[in-house]
Amino acid sequence: MPAETPDGALAPRPLLTADRTVTARRLLASARVPDSPPMPVARVQEWLDERASAGRFQVRPVPFGQLRGWSFGPADGNLRHESGRFFSVEGLRARSDATAGGERCQPIIVQPEIGMLGIVAREIDGVLHFLMQAKMEPGNVNTVQLSPTVQATRSNFTGVHRGRGIPHLALFLSRGRARVLVDVLQSEQADWFLAKRNRNMVVEIAPDDDIEVGEDFRWFTFGQLRTLLLRDNLVNMDSRSILACLPTAGGAPGAPGGDVLRSFYDSEARPRHTEAEFGSWLTGVRAQRELVRRLVPLHEVVTDGWRHDEHEIAHTSGRRFRVMGADITAGNREVSSWSQPLIQPQVPGLMALLVKEIGGTLHALVQARVDVGTLNVAELAPTVHCRPADHAGPDAEPAPPYLTDVVSAPTGRVCYDTVQSEEGGRFYHAQNRYSIVRVPDDFPEETPEDYLWLTLAQLTELLAHGNYLGVELRTLVVCAHTLY
Repeated sequence: MPAETPDGALAPRPLLTADRTVTARRLLASARVPDSPPMPVARVQEWLDERASAGRFQVRPVPFGQLRGWSFGPADGNLRHESGRFFSVEGLRARSDATAGGERCQPIIVQPEIGMLGIVAREIDGVLHFLMQAKMEPGNVNTVQLSPTVQATRSNFTGVHRGRGIPHLALFLSRGRARVLVDVLQSEQADWFLAKRNRNMVVEIAPDDDIEVGEDFRWFTFGQLRTLLLRDNLVNMDSRSILACLPTAGGAPGAPGGDVLRSFYDSEARPRHTEAEFGSWLTGVRAQRELVRRLVPLHEVVTDGWRHDEHEIAHTSGRRFRVMGADITAGNREVSSWSQPLIQPQVPGLMALLVKEIGGTLHALVQARVDVGTLNVAELAPTVHCRPADHAGPDAEPAPPYLTDVVSAPTGRVCYDTVQSEEGGRFYHAQNRYSIVRVPDDFPEETPEDYLWLTLAQLTELLAHGNYLGVELRTLVVCAHTLY
């Protein structure tokens, strides 16, 4: 793979990893290209519908006893695959001072292997494009969504399923043909997964490397992806996670074009808190918060209000989530038919980010959130991360800070508001509302101790490292790109 020159062009000597500032400049140039001949935005939904029709997809909820290859362990009740791979559903007992009600016990997905989420990039007519896939996942509310070039568990790409190979996987596993723009381990939903991580990658091939993409893949500029992020349930969670990790800091010194663009790209923008101040704050939260947990047999969850029958494991309150079984047919997947458990949330969530100009630079208000499955006690989350239905009614949990500021915000202050799906490979019809709300100038800058104001560039720089931003905040970071 040729190396990179200061203007982002390709030179003849090999270089494995791209310069982040140069990549930020090229990303902004791509963001300013709203459409592209390889796949016009006006044709995207038609293409996704075509791929859904061609794939012969069917997802059928079934009792646990009809799951092929899955069974409950006779001693512990844990739900496992006969191969011992993929994932299991086990019990988790956890206690945290950040959770009302003290100790809790719940089902949780245990998937220690690290999956691969990767997007191939390439210049077309001098503009950076990203290769996206129309992919079916069993839990998708609309069957097919815009997915990364590669989206696979380790069990998939090592052939445990004994299915077809995964297109373009070699570009991410070998270093001879592509250079790396993004390569970082990131977490997934910490209330449903125990310390789950995936490798998020973007690799770039040479402009003249004309790889065979097939009918399920198309090239998009970042400007096109920004437009598509304004639509409900179109760009899937894994794509959002990877795209959020693209660097922006220093991409446009002075960055004319609005305070959102400057917060992302302007190297001269002044953050309220330095990197050292942020690091000390998060370290303090992680050191002072309590999170004690241990895996227990799945059948123990019935002691904490969960019921287990042949069709589901669900909480008697009707809240939280349920574990269900599904039998799946998909004509264009590596395996054409399989069974698996899925988690279905009982009510939708609200993920909202408050933003405000501080010292002439736009900042986002984030929280250090403790969830039962978090790898390192706390990760950064949106200002509001909750299921509003859990905070209504006589036995409701206390409302989190800033929820009222979001739900009562005037329409004119809501900058972004869409419904986005969570990962359809493990979650069934899981949707959350994602919102970005601009607060008034007189909104208090002082916050509770677990909250902090950061610029958008500070967030994208933190995304060069794992275990800082949770997956919901990563979605809001990439969705904020729609605002400039």
